[in-house]
Amino acid sequence: MIELSRRDRVAVLTLDRPEKHNALTTDLCHRIRAALDEAADARVGVISGRGRSFCSGADLDEVYTANFRDALYAMLHAVADLPQPVVAAVNGAAIGAGTQLAIAADLRVVAPAARFGVPTAKIGLAVDPWTIRRLALIAGNGTARRLLLACDQLDADAALACGLADRAGDTADALAWADGMTPLAPLTQAYSKRVLNAAFEPEFAGPVRAELEAAFEGCWTSDDFAEGRRSRVEKRAPVFRGR
Repeated sequence: MIELSRRDRVAVLTLDRPEKHNALTTDLCHRIRAALDEAADARVGVISGRGRSFCSGADLDEVYTANFRDALYAMLHAVADLPQPVVAAVNGAAIGAGTQLAIAADLRVVAPAARFGVPTAKIGLAVDPWTIRRLALIAGNGTARRLLLACDQLDADAALACGLADRAGDTADALAWADGMTPLAPLTQAYSKRVLNAAFEPEFAGPVRAELEAAFEGCWTSDDFAEGRRSRVEKRAPVFRGR
């Protein structure tokens, strides 16, 4: 489900479930973390997807299982917390957890077929406060509202225009950019990344943070969450009631 290769001092991690559009499973999240550990000596990392999609999101056969959410967020934070720069080569659709994976990286290169979306409101799920804050600070508050509240999608041009994407290009272009970063001072890169990542940490604490976490958990234990799951099994549109 994953391929780890080297290009000089660049580690290339390729999601390899093209028949499932590289949808994330619990096992695949664990494998991504293991691959990151294996590539710890690389100077730059590149993440891409095999086939037409970057990552179509969570595998819906697993998103409702007990361990998936913990595996997903552990993997996302592992990507974000790497001291090395990480480039996401978004070669196609990056939906839901695919958008989360792309924004966990430091930089994003988008092919013409790239597409971003966070359609959690369509199925009664929710993404955590860290993801929402990161998305809003990278792409802008207005763009985050479009993606989260209206379930709009962004194509490559729109992602470049709002700052969600940094460069246009394919995986080869992402690799060339990564190659150009390898001679740079790694301690300086790691320091700069830590300071930049601090901007994504919420300045609020205590009761406010606890309240947000409780609201996040509430979405995952709600009747609407159960309705989203039932509607998928029954192959019908969900009817949400806000409870």
